[in-house]
Amino acid sequence: MIRVAVAGAAGRMGQTVCEAVQAAGDMELVGRADPLLGTTLEDILAEAATGLAPQVVVDFTRPDTALGNALACVRAGVHVVVGTTGFDPAPLREARPAEGRPRANVLIAPNFAIGAVLMMRFAAQAAALMEKAEIIELHHDGKLDAPSGTAARTAELMAAASGGPPPPIHSVRLPGLVAHQEVILGDLGQTLTIRHDTISRESFMPGVLLAVRRVGTLEESPVVGLESLLF
Repeated sequence: MIRVAVAGAAGRMGQTVCEAVQAAGDMELVGRADPLLGTTLEDILAEAATGLAPQVVVDFTRPDTALGNALACVRAGVHVVVGTTGFDPAPLREARPAEGRPRANVLIAPNFAIGAVLMMRFAAQAAALMEKAEIIELHHDGKLDAPSGTAARTAELMAAASGGPPPPIHSVRLPGLVAHQEVILGDLGQTLTIRHDTISRESFMPGVLLAVRRVGTLEESPVVGLESLLF
């Protein structure tokens, strides 16, 4: 059984992750960290000397706390899967476990939906062959970062594939939306549209559970993108 704790457990994504972990036959939910629940990640990591400590923490918190959470996990020797976006992960490259703690890996995924990962991959392939592109990303009005991590990652992959600058990103925040992204590519006499729509947060759960199962096997850390586990 993989012992899992969730940071941001009272949020919409955090609650969904908790339910998915509890339903997984090979996982045990051992901690829920959230200010609304009165439990901190530090409280949970303090159990590292006991058999109750998590082996993996899943972070769906805020851009201003996710980096600190990930660094704390690495110091405690606990693997961490980060779904929070909008922060600079550079300090994680130098993070090391405290003395006596095991190696801990970090996986940062801008999007855990398999369809969204495929959308990014197809957009990168198309960018190498078509002249120009733009990205439109649409999310619920409670999302804190803009552009989204998915859009930023898509632009990065497309620029690498085309050898040119990243495409412009347009961000939309409205009630009623969940998570949607459209990549429109144009060339002489034609356009190509690649779109992914997230209808419910449950769509992210197969990717989250895959990351929990595989984060401990990563040869490098930190790793950005669920595609590292799929292709």
